[in-house]
Amino acid sequence: MKDFFRVLRIYLPPYKAKLALTFLFNLLAAFFIVFSMLAMIPMLEVILKDSEEVTTLVEWSMNKDDLFNNINYYITILKKQYGPETTLLYLGLFGVVGTLLKTGFTYLASYTITGIRNGVTRDIRKAIYNKMIELPLGFYSNERKGDMMARSTADVQEVETSVMSSLDMFLKNPIIIIVVLGSMFYVSVELTLFVFLLLPIAGFIIGRIGKSLKKTSREGQTKLGYILGIIEESLSGLRIIKAFNAERRMSGRFTKDVESYRRTMNKLQRRRHLAHPTSEFLGTIVFVIILWYGGSLILNEDKSLEMSTFFAYLGMFYQIINPAKAFSQATYSIQKGMAAYERIEAVLDADLDIKEHDGSEEIEAFKDKIEYRNIDFAYEDVNVIKDVSLTIPQGKTIALVGQSGSGKTTFVDLLPRFYDVQKGGIFIDGKNIKDLKLFDLRELMGNVNQEAILFNDSIYNNITFGVENATEEEVINAAKVANAHDFITASEDGYQTIIGDRGSKLSGGQRQRLSIARAILKNPPILILDEATSALDTESERLVQDALDNLMKNRTSLVIAHRLSTVRNADMICVFNEGKIVETGTHDELIEKDGIYKKLHSMQMS
Repeated sequence: MKDFFRVLRIYLPPYKAKLALTFLFNLLAAFFIVFSMLAMIPMLEVILKDSEEVTTLVEWSMNKDDLFNNINYYITILKKQYGPETTLLYLGLFGVVGTLLKTGFTYLASYTITGIRNGVTRDIRKAIYNKMIELPLGFYSNERKGDMMARSTADVQEVETSVMSSLDMFLKNPIIIIVVLGSMFYVSVELTLFVFLLLPIAGFIIGRIGKSLKKTSREGQTKLGYILGIIEESLSGLRIIKAFNAERRMSGRFTKDVESYRRTMNKLQRRRHLAHPTSEFLGTIVFVIILWYGGSLILNEDKSLEMSTFFAYLGMFYQIINPAKAFSQATYSIQKGMAAYERIEAVLDADLDIKEHDGSEEIEAFKDKIEYRNIDFAYEDVNVIKDVSLTIPQGKTIALVGQSGSGKTTFVDLLPRFYDVQKGGIFIDGKNIKDLKLFDLRELMGNVNQEAILFNDSIYNNITFGVENATEEEVINAAKVANAHDFITASEDGYQTIIGDRGSKLSGGQRQRLSIARAILKNPPILILDEATSALDTESERLVQDALDNLMKNRTSLVIAHRLSTVRNADMICVFNEGKIVETGTHDELIEKDGIYKKLHSMQMS
């Protein structure tokens, strides 16, 4: 339970005012529960003709005898003036008013707690989403995408249904139990002390069952993450699944994980459903024991307990049975929900390897040069970049070529700090990029990747992605420069056409030209082009290459290319091999060197 209260300490402070109101309403509701139960005593005395006529009014005090003496005094007056039947009606009206106030305050408490519960759930959703997009790319190399989806959806939903729904019980039921137990002490100390001997035993049994839920629930949430991962992979790779007739294989894999999840959830829910019958059975045992003990006091003519008072006492005890049962069910739910929250917390507490320090500087423009100074980088234990140095003057186009896996993409990913170097440093205009504000650093750069990353939104919103306050004229001009305006205007809704998941309604060339238009609209001084034309046919490549040539004018560009024909005119070509730059120069200079570049060029030409 300490984990539950820790979560509340994190997320409840913004809702202090609502919490105070909820507490007040629950307290008033509890007092009127007691009032409606105590109102039964004089009614029962009238019915049982057990009340004595009281003709003397004493001074009001919290003493039980004085309080009941004065109540009986007024009942005696009513009986003499209106008769027992009318007196009983008046007493019943008091009970109705008490119940009305009790239910009214109970509703107001539920009204305010709803805002708290949904607000906290919203805050958790925002926190995990913001952390997911803040985490560095390296974090996701060790995580399954489906499991991350499960944490941000199913796990948050479990926290909402299990933990937040139990918050109402924890704010209401303890107040009811405390106030009613206090009133029971007031009515009969001896009987209530007897109750106190029985309740901890029942609570211990319920608590022991609840603790077993947490481990099983965590296992179930993890398996759900695997299932979502298979679904995500299946939808992404549906073309390959069909092409290789692998439907049966994928179905078998999915069936295996779903069956395992079914068994885990059967185990979990059967234990969870044990909460209600267990608490009801134990509550009945306690009730019967109290009935026996209180009845024996009356039968032995113990004057400390009247029959009417005992019936009211049983009524008050009954008022704490339901809260106690709900409390036990909440314990079960919280154990299940906290298992889900632990998975969420693993993401929220994940270390941000890429972060700013307190003295990070602003940078508004790129004026001189980019320098890679003796940098090393490794993915876990695999060295990918080894003691590489390179100077890139402002306005120049630098092409990076080499075999796949030679380190080209990692080299350019280090510039916007998608990853951080482990040795050496990268400098822009003499400033180490680790000393710059991340937003300002990435604002200097535009990316066009081999796979055009677009969103299921309109063409207009995809072009303006990441650019605030762009005008329609600027968007159209960017599309024209990217050779995209013609196909956009020919679309059904023009710039407002929805392009589908990852731009599935567009051709590869069209998707790439939209990503170029997006980079043009951002107008960055530094461009990173990663295999921007390698996946295109000849006609699309020509259109995209023309768009890229327009984009690269008067900018500093880092171009990764496998097709050497696309980088012949680069100011400098760097040849990567096994994490090192082994050759540099223009196209003609590298051909003359008769090294790796010439070998690659000859292979492509042949």
